[in-house]
Amino acid sequence: AFAKFSEVPGECFLLFTLILLMFLVSLTGNSLIALAICTSPALHTPMYFFLANLSLLEIGYTCSVIPKMLQSLVSEARGISREGCATQMFFFIFFGITECCLLAAMAFDRYMAICSPLHYATRMSRGVCAHLAIVSWGMGCIVGLGQTNFIFSLNFCGPCEIDHFFCDLPPVLALACGDTSQNEAAIFVAAVLCIFSPFLLIISSYVRILIAVLVMPSREGRHKALSTCSSHLLVVTLFYGSTSATYLRPKSDHSPEVDKLLALFYTAVTSMLNPIIYSLRNKEVKGALSRTLGLKKVLTMNR
Repeated sequence: AFAKFSEVPGECFLLFTLILLMFLVSLTGNSLIALAICTSPALHTPMYFFLANLSLLEIGYTCSVIPKMLQSLVSEARGISREGCATQMFFFIFFGITECCLLAAMAFDRYMAICSPLHYATRMSRGVCAHLAIVSWGMGCIVGLGQTNFIFSLNFCGPCEIDHFFCDLPPVLALACGDTSQNEAAIFVAAVLCIFSPFLLIISSYVRILIAVLVMPSREGRHKALSTCSSHLLVVTLFYGSTSATYLRPKSDHSPEVDKLLALFYTAVTSMLNPIIYSLRNKEVKGALSRTLGLKKVLTMNR
């Protein structure tokens, strides 16, 4: 094996049960939202197109990390091959960067819908939405391949023990022999470009949305405009808060215990909360989910 994951002290079974529960809720919730959007013609709009992409991404994101994490919690076989570690790192970066770009695309969609409603249909056409999604997934793939290749071109000192739940960048980089300052600088630059730049686009979009909402004469119009953005803003806060704390902190401030908690939050907790946030705060999604599950038919028959 290339390395093994460090043993988690304390109640491993309790942690295993908690993570497994979050994993199952995440898989079920995101699958249902993607299915509901695909099967409901009323939801074939740019906003829900990006939401379906986000749900599919969350499924891949959790599946790339959590199964191996669960195995390492309850099994003595905590080892992972070099190829397995590189593959896990690639998919983790791929889905993470793609999520940053998709969240920015979703913010741009809300900006166009609220600030330029007369031109919304033409400027956010199916072709434009498809291009934004392709660029998002493509950016994730390029950054994932580049960062993974850059890190695994290094020499690693053995025996290796990764002080983490999975093959994340900082703990794997800590196993490398010699000077890794160039790699650390590359990770920081990639984090600034691919995490902070989309975040600036999101912030600028919402600043313009807020200005447009404040000048709306109707109170009902202001409430409706803000309600379409609230779920997205909450998801952005959860995702960017945890990832920024991990990848934009100075190396001296890193603590393995804090890094593990943050990683658990943005891989398991946010993926579980996203479908809950979007379904609870959106009547159209709730209606589509009810139709998908056949709940309305059941309620009608009971009456």
